[in-house]
Amino acid sequence: MAKQNKTHFIFPETQSTVLPDPSNFFSSTLLSKPLPTNSFFQNFVLKNGDQPEYIHPYLIKSSNSSLSLSYPSRQVNSAFIYQVFNADLTISSKQGSSGKHLISSYSDLSVTLVYPSSNLSFLLVRGSPFLTVSVTQPTPLSITTIHAILSFSSNKTNTKHTFHFNNGQTWILYASSTIKLSHTLSEITSDAFSGIVRIALLPDSDSKHEAVLDKFSSCYPVSGKAIFREPFCVEYKWEKKGSGDLLLLAHPLHVQLLSNGDNDVTVLEDFKYGSIDGDVVGVVGDSWVLQTDPVYVTWHSTKGVKEESHDEIVSALSNDVEGLNSSSISTTSSYFYGKLIARAARLALIAEELSYPDVIPKVKKFLKEAFEPWLEGTFNGNGFLHDEEWGGIITQQGSNDGGGDFGFGIYNDHHYHLGYFLYAIAALVKLDPAWGRKYKPQAYSIVQDFMNLDTKLNSNYTRLRNFDLYVLHSWAGGLTEFSDGRNQESTSEAVCAYYSAALVGLAYGDARLVSLGSTLTALEILGTKMWWHVEEGGSLYEEEFTRENRIMGVLWSNKRDSGLWFAPAEWKECRLGIQLLPLAPISEAIFSNAEYVKQLVEWTLPALNRDGVGEGWKGFVYALEGIYDNESALQKIRNLAGFDGGNSLSNLLWWIHSIGNE
Repeated sequence: MAKQNKTHFIFPETQSTVLPDPSNFFSSTLLSKPLPTNSFFQNFVLKNGDQPEYIHPYLIKSSNSSLSLSYPSRQVNSAFIYQVFNADLTISSKQGSSGKHLISSYSDLSVTLVYPSSNLSFLLVRGSPFLTVSVTQPTPLSITTIHAILSFSSNKTNTKHTFHFNNGQTWILYASSTIKLSHTLSEITSDAFSGIVRIALLPDSDSKHEAVLDKFSSCYPVSGKAIFREPFCVEYKWEKKGSGDLLLLAHPLHVQLLSNGDNDVTVLEDFKYGSIDGDVVGVVGDSWVLQTDPVYVTWHSTKGVKEESHDEIVSALSNDVEGLNSSSISTTSSYFYGKLIARAARLALIAEELSYPDVIPKVKKFLKEAFEPWLEGTFNGNGFLHDEEWGGIITQQGSNDGGGDFGFGIYNDHHYHLGYFLYAIAALVKLDPAWGRKYKPQAYSIVQDFMNLDTKLNSNYTRLRNFDLYVLHSWAGGLTEFSDGRNQESTSEAVCAYYSAALVGLAYGDARLVSLGSTLTALEILGTKMWWHVEEGGSLYEEEFTRENRIMGVLWSNKRDSGLWFAPAEWKECRLGIQLLPLAPISEAIFSNAEYVKQLVEWTLPALNRDGVGEGWKGFVYALEGIYDNESALQKIRNLAGFDGGNSLSNLLWWIHSIGNE
């Protein structure tokens, strides 16, 4: 039975047979709370916990009671870019220890790994140029390297030690009190020490940066959180200890947004480290304000539809609505089912925009018949269930099959699937407020699965399941161990998830949800444009990759891949389409750069000459072509013989006739 849990509705509880056991790596104090499933440190809690995670600017790997860090080099070709892990430093207790690490705490911007038997706690804070180690009891330390130590020097007080490796790297170790070190060719050892140790790579082994590290070595961050104070604004606040000011690193999107905000920070433009996300530069200050330009969430097109085009769209609408029949839906997949009902919701909202109400009752009837069984737990073959162990919605198919519903049961793609359902909910609540009141508890349970901000107010779901508040975009990959960390393929489905949540807020008059949904929509769009959209001549990625690619396939925390989960890199129409679907009013904001759109479409069009290209994918290519060549795209759309399962002729005509309305 579904139930109200502390005033919040949850779907019927179930015991998954495929989810990993969180108690292996989370400390017992954390297990009573909902746990992150798509986070920047997810590898640390999966299987043996020994795959690396990218915590800018280092790759961090935990295994055998030791922690290794790597300042990664990059391998590049025209198909992919990835960062190579080499164990530049491996830190452990010299007295030996056994047992795995535990996560003792985590936040938006940090995670703390504890090795109970060796008295070591690693305060891993995102964007810290220093690795910070708290040694809680007097313990002799071992620091090994795969390189050869060419030189080693210490200051008079033995609180700063510098070592230079044969790969050209220079590392500096700072200690909160005297630490006596000795070394062999590839190992540094200490006498028993307790206190704080901080280790940083000297950028470019250039001594001019040493003064910066010296100056900020004694102030260390313990954790960091992101605060949503007002629309289109995120504030980072770090908890810090020690003395002096706090130095952290900002990626290119941070720098862009810091310049918009009212900030009391200093950007050190010359102090930087390389990163797969672009250079990360020094920022001094313990609070950052990241301000985006507003993105206005609207039900309808921004420019309106040309009056003379109404008849053509209305004719298509009549045909598309005539074809709606809930009893003929054959799929039980949460993803494909969601696409179908969101497609129908688009038809109703297009009809509303065109002031053509005749078809709306049939769409409403279809949506209710198709949707209510999912909300009431009576759908035959699948349904929403609640997993209490990690804290979230899973599906019936996903509860006993890790691959079911594209891995939804192991927390893959939640924002994608649920975003489609929320789009349909938003439309139905707008069109039928009485229905909206009846199903509001279920609607908000779906919202909260990936939009929950406060786990104290709603303890059923983790905080912002998919959205990563440091990189400022989402991750789709859930509880699967990957050597390259989390990943996300479709940015447009991510954008539409937050857009749809904002529409639910509009429909229910919930200003707080509108604000959060709109802010995440704006951030996801900015992340998409920066890291997935590859402009000609762009300098973010290496020239060899940039020359051959106009759009990303799958973006990983530690890799950029031109291929897709479901198609090879050469299927460029799929690469374009998966970053555009579902076509909705917010799509204009994702593809607002007409010059880039033309580059992307011209790069894609030759792929349409391949045998077997699906009509549905062609539709998305022509939709973008319509941004700069409206008439040509319109003719091609009129000649299409089929459409993607979440798209329709009505929707494509609405798009072409609205974006071309100057």
